[in-house]
Amino acid sequence: MTRPRDRIVETARDLFHKKGYRGVGVDAIAEAAGTNKMTLYRHFDSKDELIVECLRTAIAEARSYWAELEARHPNDRRAQLKEWIELATEVIATDCRGCDLINAAVELADDDHPAHRVIAEFKAEHRDWLATVCGGAGVARSELLADILTTLFEGARVTRQTSRREAQPVDFAAMATAVVRSFKGKGG
Repeated sequence: MTRPRDRIVETARDLFHKKGYRGVGVDAIAEAAGTNKMTLYRHFDSKDELIVECLRTAIAEARSYWAELEARHPNDRRAQLKEWIELATEVIATDCRGCDLINAAVELADDDHPAHRVIAEFKAEHRDWLATVCGGAGVARSELLADILTTLFEGARVTRQTSRREAQPVDFAAMATAVVRSFKGKGG
């Protein structure tokens, strides 16, 4: 049996992803998690704290994907970059609700919300990890390529989210591969 705290986080993540951070209250989360508000507040001082924990859980999953990708292709950054593009393409294709972190950044308008720091730190970490992969793949301007690829990935996710189409509205894999090839042709 799943612990109440884990059930609350799992349920909240699912509801936030489907209905938005502001569209779901703690009553609905507690009920869907098979618990009550008192139990929820025993584990989390506020809904904002629960939101941050949900984002940290999503971040831990992303880090796990990176570690698995690196383990499948040890010392082969080109293969890691290729698989990152494949994984990003799959994410875009299978989830029309978009990135939980981007959604939270947009929905949580208060600049002082604790989620904003968590989001900014992780987005920078992802970009830096991708720059390391690009550099190891032989790209001279790896930081610029990482900036372009992360912007392209996030833009493709938002485009998918706003279009609500069954199929991807853009061919992320083709665009990302073309960008990588163009960098390799310029001294990288």
